[in-house]
Formats: sequence, structure tokens, C-alpha cells
Amino acid sequence: MSNNPLAEVFGFPSNSFSEQAERYRRNKLCPYNNKVPNCTKDKANDPLGVCSIYHRNSPVITCAVRFRQNWLIAENAATFFFGSQVNWTSLTEVRLKDANGQSAGNIDVVPVSYDDRGRVLDFGAVEIQAVYISGNVRRPFETYMSNPQDWENIDWSKLADYYPTPDYLSSSRKRLIPQLLYKGAILNGWNKKQVVVVQKSFFETLPNLPRSEQEQAEIAWHLYDLQRQNDQFDLILRNVFYTEYWSAINRISTPEPGRLEDFMAILQQKLDDKLENPPDTQTILDIPLQ
Repeated sequence: MSNNPLAEVFGFPSNSFSEQAERYRRNKLCPYNNKVPNCTKDKANDPLGVCSIYHRNSPVITCAVRFRQNWLIAENAATFFFGSQVNWTSLTEVRLKDANGQSAGNIDVVPVSYDDRGRVLDFGAVEIQAVYISGNVRRPFETYMSNPQDWENIDWSKLADYYPTPDYLSSSRKRLIPQLLYKGAILNGWNKKQVVVVQKSFFETLPNLPRSEQEQAEIAWHLYDLQRQNDQFDLILRNVFYTEYWSAINRISTPEPGRLEDFMAILQQKLDDKLENPPDTQTILDIPLQ
């Protein structure tokens, strides 16, 4: 708890004090292709300018916009969708509707290929998933921003109740799976390929997915990381994992059952507490299962 939890603030490492880093903090700017020049995370007028936090000494991306650095994600996705030697560009925040005209949500990035007359030939969909956190990052952020130059002398242990850590389970169950189920099912019904952009550490918390060959893949999981280069962290593609759509969805959304005996023990404990008199005869655990 004595360590600084903030890896990047307004696009630069929290221990970077170059002229450019200080300018971005002073003006609350975003260097990663946000829809406007400024950071708009959490509140547009009081943005929470934390791009990534430290977890086990490695930066973990907590802002989806952070993945837009140099539009590397669009370039790599376009290669998967269209191959090389094609004209392509990318569109962002494209509304997707179902058969009833109801919104299924926005697609984060849509690379499109087009001909010499500017007509759309094909497209693919990119879903970006940053990591939710447990704890509260705003309190450490505000403490840091009150005097960034003094970050080494901050007693981070006093902020233990707010210390942020990655919540990978919520990130997958509450966000990624619903997005892939609803938007992804429409795209899969159109036979359109998808790219899921996540950090490598996030992907490693998912169940083991059935791998497919690239030629048969319906989803390409692009696994990124951050690597320190002088005054900034660079986004790099670590690996690509190919899957079919439904085999991946079914594996992620189907929990592996735990031991029945463990759940029976919980029931017994709750029953004992309710009766306020633990039984000294036969218990529920003594009854043979049929």
C-alpha cells in the first residue's frame, strides 16, 4: 500500500515531469484519440485522468480510449478483416440496431474497406474492453494532482481504503459477455468477423477458450500490453488468439461448478446459525445423496 497505484495520468507515467507531460496534466488533455482533445473520463468538467493503474508492478489499462494509441488496434484489426493491399479506414462509435430497430449499442471501432469510388465493400467490428477496478481511484488521483511533483512523498498507505485493484471478473461478466452476446450475435448473424481488444493480463483470467485456425476464426482476440519507452508507455500487440464465435461465448458464459459438498457445508452452517443450537444428532451432511 506504500506504492503509488497510478501508472498513467493524462497519458503520461505519473513519475514523468517532461514539459509535454506537465502540459497534458495542466490542460487535462488526452493523447489517445479521444472524441475531443480533452479527457472526458467519468466527468467532462472534472475528468478522472487515470489511463492505467499499477497491479503487481505492471500497468493495467482502465480506460478504453487508452487502447487508441496510434490507432494500432484499427490497423491490426483491418489486417485480420481484409488482408493487405486494400483501401480502408475506421469509424468510431457506430450505432447498431436489431431487427426491430432497437439499439443494440455502439460498436467501438468499425474498420471499413472501400473501392476507388469510395463505396463500402466490407467491414468488421472491434470491441474494446478495459478493466474495471475495485476500490476508488479518484481519491488517489486527486491526492496526486494536488502536487504531482511530490508524488514520492505521498503516504499512499493512508489511502488504503481507496486503493484500486483490477476487477477482472466484473469486467468479463458484467461488460464483455453482454456486449459479445447482444452486439456480437447480430454481427455473427451477418457473418461479419469481430476483433476483441483486451489486455493480455485480462485475457489470462478468462476460461481456456477453444482455439481455431485463423482461416476459420470468427473472433480474433488481440492481446495488448504497455511497455515503457522513455517518457511514455507504448501500446504493443503481444499475441492474437483465434476462436469461433459460439464456442468462445459458451465457454466464457458457462461457469464451472464447484464442489457440491462445499455448498452443503454452507447450508449446514446457515441452518445451525438459524436454529441457534447446532445439532448433535444427524446433520444434513450425514444424509446420503441419492
